[in-house]
Amino acid sequence: MLGKFFKKPADDMGGRVPPGQALTTRFPVLTYGPAQHYAPQDVQLRVTGLAQPRTFGWDELLALPQTTLECDIHCVTHWSKLGTTWTGVRVTDLLALLDLDPRATHVMQRSVGGYATNLSLDDFARPENLLAHTFGGEPLTPEHGGPLRTVVPHLYFWKSAKWVTELEFMAGDAPGFWEKNGYHMRGDPFKEQRYDDD
Repeated sequence: MLGKFFKKPADDMGGRVPPGQALTTRFPVLTYGPAQHYAPQDVQLRVTGLAQPRTFGWDELLALPQTTLECDIHCVTHWSKLGTTWTGVRVTDLLALLDLDPRATHVMQRSVGGYATNLSLDDFARPENLLAHTFGGEPLTPEHGGPLRTVVPHLYFWKSAKWVTELEFMAGDAPGFWEKNGYHMRGDPFKEQRYDDD
């Protein structure tokens, strides 16, 4: 498989490729459970926890400033894809609309189908992070998290929740699905934070 779909880089490509990763031009689909299929018009993004409750529907999200960004993505299963292009709402633009309790330090991203993953507020509130609906100029497919997913490119890609429906702001950290099953609480690919003992 390595020679057919993945290629070990000769070097770290100017600091772009984390240790232990192979490059791919494909976009592997890795999901716990089946892909979720629902219409964009059914998207409801709820803000809960230590924040004034709000719900953003699809039209409201599209009415916010839209940003297109290019980034590299890195999967904990050892593949990296360079130069991917995403369009959506910057997380920082969404946060500017929220009334957060000053005690909030972390956010749990929850998804259709029961998936959840945690982030510190510092990791979440970065200008390169998106609530994305478009990949490579095309609507995001269900297999890759469409209609709406988060994109958090500086961490392993399991931290970019597919089919996101809720952002729960919390006063401390808590594990999501993969974190409860042995993955690292943060997941920095350049530190190889794959598992809870890394």
